[in-house]
Formats: sequence, structure tokens, C-alpha cells
Amino acid sequence: MINMRSILTYSLAILGLICFLSVFFESNNPQIIFSAILIGMMGFFRINPLIYQKISFLNDFKLDLCISLLAAFFIIKEISSGFGQTLWFLSICAWLHSWLAVEKLMSKESKIFPLVYSFGIPILFGFWLLFFWEVITVGLKIPTVILPPPSMIAIKFMSSLDILFADFQQTFMKSVLAGYFIGCSSAFIFAVLIDKNDFLRRGLLPVGNFISALPIVGIAPIMVMWFGFDWQSKAAVVVVMTFFPMLVNTLSGLNSSSLIERDLLNTYAATYWQTLFKLRLPAAMPFIFNALKINSTLALIGAIVAEFFGTPIVGIGFRISTEVGRMNLDMVWAEITVAAIAGSVSYGALSLIERLVTSWHPSYRLKNN
Repeated sequence: MINMRSILTYSLAILGLICFLSVFFESNNPQIIFSAILIGMMGFFRINPLIYQKISFLNDFKLDLCISLLAAFFIIKEISSGFGQTLWFLSICAWLHSWLAVEKLMSKESKIFPLVYSFGIPILFGFWLLFFWEVITVGLKIPTVILPPPSMIAIKFMSSLDILFADFQQTFMKSVLAGYFIGCSSAFIFAVLIDKNDFLRRGLLPVGNFISALPIVGIAPIMVMWFGFDWQSKAAVVVVMTFFPMLVNTLSGLNSSSLIERDLLNTYAATYWQTLFKLRLPAAMPFIFNALKINSTLALIGAIVAEFFGTPIVGIGFRISTEVGRMNLDMVWAEITVAAIAGSVSYGALSLIERLVTSWHPSYRLKNN
């Protein structure tokens, strides 16, 4: 059976030789010629098993990684002056070299592998995603009003840091954090009360289900009328969006402990609150953190969408709506980048806290083993 590493090796051998031959008909840039010759030589070595097996460093993942990144650097430098078939072949070969390097690394037993797996591979994947975004938008001359290249977005991002920070502060630091804290904490308290009182369970759960089904585009204008145009109305929208997921997950977690475990505490004459704090809340922690992580993204989405329906002249949602009207898509993507970074960091921070709090959970023990 042919594995992925063999497929990548043979594909690189063929594409490398094609890339080497195409350079004689098109490119006159010395850096591109050097990259094509280097990749072509690697392709020649790969179709000669005697040479490839005899020279040990040819099978090292670091060589493939360096070749791919070097070729990508030369392509980015050359891309503005024209994009022919050589650069297309070279781009694909550079990407496949990185893929092959990852396959080689994953096949090795290494102490640094968990760290590389957690951070290195996602960073490398993100790099190639941005690389091909740049290559396709610039190489195919896609209008910037449709899709600006990452380089243009990065320039706009760096030149508008003061505006971006003000928007981040208005949307995330005020609306999202306030609404997230109020929504999640109040839902947690209501979950404990509902769990203890059957009347509240039968009365509040249908109401919560009804509220969660309300569309955000219908809630946001009402909240603006009730709480004004500033961040308070956006925080109210976030409260509505985060309340029900936290409520349902907390209730599911509180009921996740087994009957045998509850009977054990009953034999020790444990009270309701002792059972809650010593058994049911610890068992509910994975469910609670799932809700917190889901709500971290829902809160940001809710605050941004709510800003489309009335806000001061600052905020991520406000900036996106106004800059789209001006056809400044680079600024729109810069705001999207800020929102994506904020959401990813908050989700990652909650995942780290979850790992520390629920390290006893069987899922983490299985991962460590």
C-alpha cells in the first residue's frame, strides 16, 4: 500500500523536473532559476533511489523545510513583476516540500514533537494559506475590491493601529467582556437554581429555549432602543446570546455524575451542597468549559453584528459597515483580523484553563498516555 509520504515523494520528483525544464523557457531571475534548479535536482535524486538512500541528509525533514521556505521567499519577491508558469510550478513544489517535511517529522519519535505538533504545524499551515492567498490574488490580478492580498492587508493593519485598537477596545474590552461575564455567570447561577427546583426547571427552560431561538438581527435593534447606542446595548445582546448555551451545558454537566457516585455520598450522609461541590460541579467542569469556549466566539460575533444597528463612531462592527460602503476592503480585512485574533486568543486561554482545571478528566489522561 502506497502511503502519503510516497505519493508526495513521487509528485515532487515529477513536478521538480517540470519546474527545472520550464525555467529555460521563461524566467530570467537568478533567484527563481536557483530555486528551480535546486528543486529540480531534488526531484532527480528522488527518482534515483541509490543516490537518495546513500546520501543520508537528503532524507532529513529540515532540508525539505528550508528548500520550501527559501523558494517561497524568492517567489514573494518576484511575484509583483509577473507570474508565469515557472512560478506556479515552483509554488506547488515549495508547498509539497513543506508537506513532505511534516510527514517526515511526524514519523519520528521526538521529545519536541508534542510542541511542534501543537504550535509548529498550525503556524506552517497558516503560512502556506497566506502564501497561496498572496500568490493567487496577485498572480491572477484579482481586483482588490473583491479580495485584497495579505500584503496589502498587513500594510493597512500596521498603518491603522490606533484606529484598530480603539475599535478593539470598544467592541471587545467593553461590549464582549461585560456581556460575556454577565451572561455566563447568570446562566450558571440559574442552572444551579433550576437543578434544585423542579418548578423552575419546567418553567425557565422553555423560556430560555424561546429566547435562544430569537434572531440576533431582531434582538439588536430592540436592545439599542432600550439601552442606548453605546456599548451597553451590545453587551445586552451578548448576554442574550451566551445565556442559553451556558445554561443547557451546565445542567447537562450537573446531571453527568453516575447514580453509584451519588449513592456513595448519600451513604456518608452528604447534604445537597456537599454533593454539589464535591461531586457534581467537578463532574460538570468539562461541560461548563465547553459552553465557555463556545460563548467566547458567540459573544464576539454578537457584539460585532449588534454594532451594525447603531453605535458610536467606533467599534469593529461599525468600522466594517462603513468601510464596506467606501470600498476599503483592506481596512475591512484588517478589522476581521483583529476580531479573529481576539477570538482565537480568548478561546485558547479558556482551553488552557480547562486543561489545568480538568487535568483529572479521562480524556486528558488518554492524551498524555
